[in-house]
Amino acid sequence: MIAGIDHVQLAVPPGSEDEARHFFGGVLGLEELPKPEPLAAHGGAWFACGDQQLHVGVEADFSPARKAHPALSVSRYDELQERLRAAGVGLTDDDSIPGLRRCYVADPWGNRIELVEA
Repeated sequence: MIAGIDHVQLAVPPGSEDEARHFFGGVLGLEELPKPEPLAAHGGAWFACGDQQLHVGVEADFSPARKAHPALSVSRYDELQERLRAAGVGLTDDDSIPGLRRCYVADPWGNRIELVEA
């Protein structure tokens, strides 16, 4: 039976690995993980996200995911929001669920990412 989610993958255009490392590693603060050798030639990058992983995969006919998205649990929510604003990343707060602080951001390619206060 299904025990949980191992990873979520977001697509990026070819040649975007350095920018992905900057955004997901530098701005969001995720630790990059080494890709297994057989998969390294495909490009992209993998990041630790708690007990799960966020994979950034290269897609030749890239189109951003504007509705489907990962929701990342954030322990220092205000600090991350400040870091995102300082990096020029726009935030859209969403207070539609009472008692839950969350917002949406877009990665450099327009993929939607939800940030939820842990």
